[in-house]
Amino acid sequence: MSQLFSPLTVRETTFRNRLWVSPMCMYSAEDGVVNDWHHVHLAQFASGGAGLVMSEAAAVSPEGRISPRDAGIWNDAQRDAWAEVVAAIHARGALAAVQLAHAGRKGSTWWPFADAEGSVPIEEGGWPTVAPSPVAFDGYAVPQELDEAGIAQVISDFRAAARRALDAGFDVVEVHAAHGYLLHEFLSPLSNQRTDGWGGSPEARARLLLEVVRAVRAEVGDGVPVFVRFSATDWAPGGLEVEDVATAATWAHEAGADLFDISTGGLVRHQRIEPGPGYQVPHAARIRELTGLPTAAVGIITSGEQAEEVLAEGAADAVFAGREFLRDPHFALRAAAELGEPADALWPPQYLRAHRERVAARR
Repeated sequence: MSQLFSPLTVRETTFRNRLWVSPMCMYSAEDGVVNDWHHVHLAQFASGGAGLVMSEAAAVSPEGRISPRDAGIWNDAQRDAWAEVVAAIHARGALAAVQLAHAGRKGSTWWPFADAEGSVPIEEGGWPTVAPSPVAFDGYAVPQELDEAGIAQVISDFRAAARRALDAGFDVVEVHAAHGYLLHEFLSPLSNQRTDGWGGSPEARARLLLEVVRAVRAEVGDGVPVFVRFSATDWAPGGLEVEDVATAATWAHEAGADLFDISTGGLVRHQRIEPGPGYQVPHAARIRELTGLPTAAVGIITSGEQAEEVLAEGAADAVFAGREFLRDPHFALRAAAELGEPADALWPPQYLRAHRERVAARR
């Protein structure tokens, strides 16, 4: 058996394989409530053999959304809509994860296929954004600096969202601390200019993330895996580097996190990235090496052989893919065929004839 299609157990949860679907925003919710689009979109990846299907970023509060069309999990109507999506994923043999998120200073923006760019005006459905410091993301509105009460509310919102996620049936909870959103903003000295107990030193800048992880762990109990998505580098002078994030990951593990989903960038517009196949994998490998903790790799992974190589080289314990699943919702089934895996158990019974005919034709 390939490593990619071997099971992985985290706490009390066993994943049927290690090829997982990344969170990808669809900007198609209404008042934070997911709908038929999300149901079909996410369930198809489970039919396609993925071991874990992760939701798009689900905002923990209305002001935590990236855009007015983001999904949320701050009320019971949203929880109930998610429950139907989770049931569809489970019915097709995969596990379901939710990514809990707060957009911070990158909130209240137009969605990518809108006819406008930048911050959404208040009179057009936007809202005031918040951040560790009143420093804008280039081209967006200046955020309000969170005070102590606001920070306490963020922690409470993450905890309440974790409870709704469990009630909706999610198997895994991921805390989003990457891509320039609120928890990442607190972590990085480029966006956190505070001098109180929530800024300055690396420990103080990591404090909000750690409080959120502790709150989520307390809410979900001992058996549920908690992931954290990190940007391993800001790709900008003076920003976070992989060693800084490895230290934060160690602290997050002590606070209750189990596995680290390693991406990069997103904090500042002047970042300098040269993307290419597997370009973020070395960061997952380095954090795994420095911490001895499980990681998942992501970043232009497009074939079974490439994903298998990531695991075989010890760079990560699992692989996330995003756009390749959009191009081919059955990417996991294709990857299994590329690696010569029997994979009958991954195929929906309704599709099994097609699989067996292809296998027979190759003999």
